[in-house]
Amino acid sequence: MYSELKVFGGRAHRALTEEICAYLEIPTGEVTSFNFSDGEIFCQIEENVRGSDVFIVQPTCPPVNDNLVELLILLDSFKRSSASRVTAVMPYYGYARQDKKDKPRVPITAKLVADLLAAAGADRLLTMDVHAAQISGYFDIPVDHLFAAPVLLEQIKALNEPDLMIVAPDAGGVARARAIAKRLDCDLAIIDKRRVAANVAEVMNVIGDVDGRTALILDDIIDTGGTLVKSVDAILSNGAAKVYAIGIHGILSGPALERLSNSALEAVFVTNTTPLEEKLKACAKLRPLSVAGLLGEAIRRIHDNSSVSSLFV
Repeated sequence: MYSELKVFGGRAHRALTEEICAYLEIPTGEVTSFNFSDGEIFCQIEENVRGSDVFIVQPTCPPVNDNLVELLILLDSFKRSSASRVTAVMPYYGYARQDKKDKPRVPITAKLVADLLAAAGADRLLTMDVHAAQISGYFDIPVDHLFAAPVLLEQIKALNEPDLMIVAPDAGGVARARAIAKRLDCDLAIIDKRRVAANVAEVMNVIGDVDGRTALILDDIIDTGGTLVKSVDAILSNGAAKVYAIGIHGILSGPALERLSNSALEAVFVTNTTPLEEKLKACAKLRPLSVAGLLGEAIRRIHDNSSVSSLFV
């Protein structure tokens, strides 16, 4: 067992760090971070961490590059301060959408970020619902990959909607949607997206009978919201009575909040793997779900060297 557990957070999502520490009933670690006038990031740990088991909470939400670099600098700071183990806690793992070489002359940024984290001093990674499961294999350090499923299932059951149907927004999300549908013992539909030409709107085909049903679209990332809104329109045009959506990572960049506000969605549930405070004020349809307890319990079990597998549901 490692010595004292300490949880620190960068500037990306301090509210989540504080919520995790409240769950663990420990004080939030003291660290100072700021930007020099030219944009360079400075970090200093304000307490002794020699021999400690350190967890750094820092999702790579916007501004993505600043938050990623700050995490790397924090990792280096803790390693140079003789922490016994340093775990990077990335509730949202950015740059994961480029996870394979599917076109000529493109990078695999998911692997690049994995290499950067290890080089900066991370001994292990704790993350949640990465864009592609194989990303865990890009690391040469241990990876604990959590799923938000327990939080999602609790919320879906609370809706108490009869005749519910889970909808996968694309072929890549079928496994996630099927797992939730199986746990709820409800039907599954799939959106077949086809782009007819460059810069031409996608054609949405719904596979499954949604006529008269309550549909719930389950996606891992909601970014600009364009695809989600088109999926809603396709589902409603196929006769669905109403549509909800759940996004595990609510990036909600660009015109996303306006699109969601103007859509026919009943509500959009998003977890707090990224900051939501300002977004909730801008869009009345957003509903927050907290994953702090799930992350906090995982941190406790990792520190105690006990099993985390029961959280992998």
